[in-house]
Amino acid sequence: MNAPLTFSALLALAGLGLTGCVTVGPDYTPAAPDAPAGWSRLDTSAQPVVRAETPGDLGQWWQTLDDPLLSGLVAEAQQASPDLRSAQARLREARGRRTVAAAGRLPSVTASGSASRTESSEESGSGTTRNFYSAGLDASWELDVFGGVRRGVEAAEADLDTSRANLDATRVSLAAEVALNYVEVRALQTRLGIARANLASQSETLQLTDWRAQAGLVSSQDVEQARSNREQTRAQIPTLETSLAEAEHRLDLLLGKAPGALHARLAPPGTLPVVPPQIAVGIPADTLRQRPDVRAAERKLAAETARVGVAEAARYPSFKLSGSIGLEALTLGALGNGGAATSSLLAGITGPVFNAGRLRAQVEIQDAVREQAQVAYEQAVLTALQDVENALVALARNREREQALSSAVDSARNAAEFARQRYSAGLIDFQSVLDTERSLLSFEDSLASTRADGVSALIRLYKALGGGWSPQAESDPARKDAQ
Repeated sequence: MNAPLTFSALLALAGLGLTGCVTVGPDYTPAAPDAPAGWSRLDTSAQPVVRAETPGDLGQWWQTLDDPLLSGLVAEAQQASPDLRSAQARLREARGRRTVAAAGRLPSVTASGSASRTESSEESGSGTTRNFYSAGLDASWELDVFGGVRRGVEAAEADLDTSRANLDATRVSLAAEVALNYVEVRALQTRLGIARANLASQSETLQLTDWRAQAGLVSSQDVEQARSNREQTRAQIPTLETSLAEAEHRLDLLLGKAPGALHARLAPPGTLPVVPPQIAVGIPADTLRQRPDVRAAERKLAAETARVGVAEAARYPSFKLSGSIGLEALTLGALGNGGAATSSLLAGITGPVFNAGRLRAQVEIQDAVREQAQVAYEQAVLTALQDVENALVALARNREREQALSSAVDSARNAAEFARQRYSAGLIDFQSVLDTERSLLSFEDSLASTRADGVSALIRLYKALGGGWSPQAESDPARKDAQ
């Protein structure tokens, strides 16, 4: 229904819209996440982790690994990663949507102008020519009486915050993935070196066995066993080389490069990054504040809560003001005359009468979406705490495993050397040599993998703590404008 109103009534309606006396829907109140007082798996006697009263700066945690190439790769990834560029584009999209939502609170004004020339027929009319000129401004404004637009702006602001948090979460994940794949590259290079060194040692053993067989001291069975042992080690090398190439290619992709682009830089074998002697972690509440994925989930909940108000406002009447001012004349020069002015003003009200419960159902649907966001936020908090606890356990247990394997490698290396010497002297059979060589290769390979696992556990701990972005940089306006 549309009904013209008096000028005073229009002013009253405008005043009602400006004051915004009603805002329907629930108001969002951020709830502090339920975090324990401390970490249950923080055993400082078994790992290099110590409790800290205040959280340290984890913005560039990879610098603590003291590997210039790794630091360079992370920096390059932060400039060219496809995932990061995509997250930045989503942030720009969210900014645009926030602007669109905020525009609904203000009137819209359009300008128009026209000119026409009409010549009537002498047979059916007067045969005269008539010109007509017009110019004007049209304005319309839907008053936000029940706060639907305000709730929409509130939701758009929360969506923008979510996109910012998701961008930071992408940075966290990107730095960790680059570091994890770099560690895998170095670990595979180490394991390849071990396999090739064992292959050379086993080739010497085969040559020694072949000489003893030619001298009639051992049977040809020992020669074939030595050859089988060597070829078994040789067969591991192509598998390791394939895994190494795949790890390099994953790094290429993370940096937005074609496969093989980093091969020349990674080809010189390097050592694994070293776990720092001491790592400080704050309390769980610090981690929840640092984790951008937790912040994104909380902002998502805020947005969905605001949208309940948007759905609720759709059940109430809407008020609209529209008007126009302009000029109309038969000649272009007459447009400037005072008598050419025209104006109109209209107010309207529309409201739902019957919709078979559709609008009420929309409110129920949105409230269910809000509840899902609430559950997702609670799950994000629990997942963040779980990630840290898992990383602490992995770091502690891996250190114990590394110490045991290091002792096992020393013993296996000595046993292998003693076995070769005793075999050369004819004191033992060849099976003992084979057993010690296989054990040595197995222990050396396991030790290299375990050392890599230790660095990976540290990287996952930094990721679980929310490292890889800086809150100080996030609050920098220049940085936000550059995104």
